Amino acid sequence: MQTGALLLFVLLSTVAAGGLAFAILQPTLAREKKVVQRRSFVSRNESDRMANKAHRDRLQEQVKRRKTIQNSLKDLEARQKERDKHVSKVPLKRRLEQAGWSMGVRQYWLMSAGLGIFALLLCLLFGAPLLITFGVALIAGLGLPRFFLGRARKKRFNAFTQEFPTAIDLIVRGVKSGLPLNDTLKMIASETSEPVRSEFRRIVESQQMGMSISEAVERLYRNIPTSEANFFAIVIGIQAQAGGNLSEALGNLSRVLRERKKMRDKIQAVSMEAKASAGIIGCLPVVVFILVTLTNPEYISLLYTNIYGKILMGISGFWMLMGVLMMKKMINFDF
Repeated sequence: MQTGALLLFVLLSTVAAGGLAFAILQPTLAREKKVVQRRSFVSRNESDRMANKAHRDRLQEQVKRRKTIQNSLKDLEARQKERDKHVSKVPLKRRLEQAGWSMGVRQYWLMSAGLGIFALLLCLLFGAPLLITFGVALIAGLGLPRFFLGRARKKRFNAFTQEFPTAIDLIVRGVKSGLPLNDTLKMIASETSEPVRSEFRRIVESQQMGMSISEAVERLYRNIPTSEANFFAIVIGIQAQAGGNLSEALGNLSRVLRERKKMRDKIQAVSMEAKASAGIIGCLPVVVFILVTLTNPEYISLLYTNIYGKILMGISGFWMLMGVLMMKKMINFDF
């Protein structure tokens, strides 16, 4: 009996002590819980505020970068129009430089005059009619130099296009290895083949004279007015104004240029049959005329001794010229 009462007293004392301790400590625990909840709320709000601020900063940076790129593109478009003016109307001195000829304008005209005089004396020596003599002299003096000059320019442009992707790959590897862009340009100006070497040497010399990299590269398009040089000038201009990963941009440009080269070679291979057929069709009347003249000159002489024959030859020559120009237009692909 006494033992049961003692156990009951101990149990009630423990419960009373626990209740008293809970009553004393409960406000403190509640305050600590509220403090923890408040800290968690404040910390969550702070993190959300920081995240929102970072998001706003990223949006502002993207908007700023977009505006910078748009302004750069507008500036490049204006520069492109200015460059096109120089490319569309190229003076003779610039055409001689683009062809890689070392002669000046005066020497070019002296050469043209010498060819014209030589053709004139040659026709007079063989007793050609006066009208034909002056026509041949005019063609030899004005037509032949321009033809060879245009052919030399086109050949040099093609050589530049073939070598240019390799030069861009050298720039990409140099930039990825940590070299400055100016050093990679100097490396190309000394290690690549012509005409890339001479054109990049001009870029390096322009920079040494105080010109910016974008302005120096713009001159490349004026000297070599090709799409590849224009793409390179645009990429360098955007990178100089807006920044960005230059090696990635030039790597993409190199890949695009190589794909263009593959497409160009494929078009050349597919159109070769049409070009051969056009050449045969265009040369066939002339070859037949020469062979008939050699084998039976009396039979063919009516075409250039009789007035009606001359009229027929003039009409035939005109229509042959139209046919040749039409075939050239049909097999000439722009890319």
